Amino acid sequence: MPKKYGIHRKSILVIDQYYFPEPFRVTAICESLANKGYEVQVVTGTPNYPEGHFYSGYGHGQRVDETRNGVRIHRCPILPSKQGAVNRVLNYYSFVIQATRFVRSKECVTSSGKPFDVVYVNQTSPVMMGEPAIAYKKKYNVPIVLYCLDLWPDSLVAGGIRRKSFIYKYYAQVSKTIYQKMDIIVLASRLQFGHLQNNMQIQQARIRYIPQYAEDIFSEVSNNVKKPRPDHINLVFAGNVGKAQSLDTIINAAARLKSEPVSFHIVGSGSELDRVHQLARQRQVNNVIFHGRKPLSDMPDFYAMADAMLVTLQADDLLSLTLPGKVQSYMAAGKTIIGAVDGEAQRVIQESKSGYCGPAEDDETLATNILKFIHTQDKQKFGENARTYYERNFSEKNFFAELEKIFDTVNL
Repeated sequence: MPKKYGIHRKSILVIDQYYFPEPFRVTAICESLANKGYEVQVVTGTPNYPEGHFYSGYGHGQRVDETRNGVRIHRCPILPSKQGAVNRVLNYYSFVIQATRFVRSKECVTSSGKPFDVVYVNQTSPVMMGEPAIAYKKKYNVPIVLYCLDLWPDSLVAGGIRRKSFIYKYYAQVSKTIYQKMDIIVLASRLQFGHLQNNMQIQQARIRYIPQYAEDIFSEVSNNVKKPRPDHINLVFAGNVGKAQSLDTIINAAARLKSEPVSFHIVGSGSELDRVHQLARQRQVNNVIFHGRKPLSDMPDFYAMADAMLVTLQADDLLSLTLPGKVQSYMAAGKTIIGAVDGEAQRVIQESKSGYCGPAEDDETLATNILKFIHTQDKQKFGENARTYYERNFSEKNFFAELEKIFDTVNL
């Protein structure tokens, strides 16, 4: 059972619009908490990310309530997140409305009929998923712990919204209202503290730092895998293909390296995938392979075939404060990292000596760093450094020790 720090909170209501079978780490977090003896109830949406259509076997009243690996799951009926800003907004608010309705109902209680001890919001986008938690707190007077993985409203900038626009200013106020009603806000990057303190007026005493960790599956990657091009250096980008990820940087770097023995593998999908495909055709690059979205269980094979992993982001002040979760996964697998990123992600890559890194959106430097890696004699050393750094800074054990401590001490 979890260590007691004061009040031992045994039941947790988790709110996150995204959950299994969607590819988000919150599933592993909830199942680990259940395995540690907590009673965990998840309120989520009908799975449709990232393609914008309901997964087979879900939606239209199917599998609304189920228990998986010790976690109770309630899936709210929502509108799928199809292409376009209007559809995305409808998707966001359909979850907020339906989730708020459910948490206010008599159904949203523990197995013994009592309110949950604490609400945990795993906040990606949108920030409005904090509103159902506020409704539950108002009804039962229980504390809220929010793990902020997408800082709002600045996350909107990565999606093309200008800071001077009405939309940005409106959601700045929405975000401030929601964040100020949280009892504890947990951040995955220390560089983000200033944003909450200066822009959201959140006291430092209410902010905690817990970096993300990688699922165990990435710690078990074997290097004894047949590579698609054994005569090439195989580079793998794994994850969401959206605007913030700046896949253009990879395509343009690949165009610079057409004559080199290197292959680029894009494993994932997202809102920008079709456009990135088109860019690859326009640049006439034949050294880029698009594998599409793959289940988490398949990812170790792609990691295993990689000589190095790629991480890219847009050049943006907000994004420079973040550390993409893929960095921890890459490190857990003991893989070299080649990046085109700024700020926190660049700091981690350089500090860990796990590879090469240049500025965000700088495809020329990315290509140069790839060439450096190709001609590096001791390539294995980068991966060894990555794994060592992961174990010291991003381990699963440390993550849960800190999270459980917060659950047991919030509002004491």
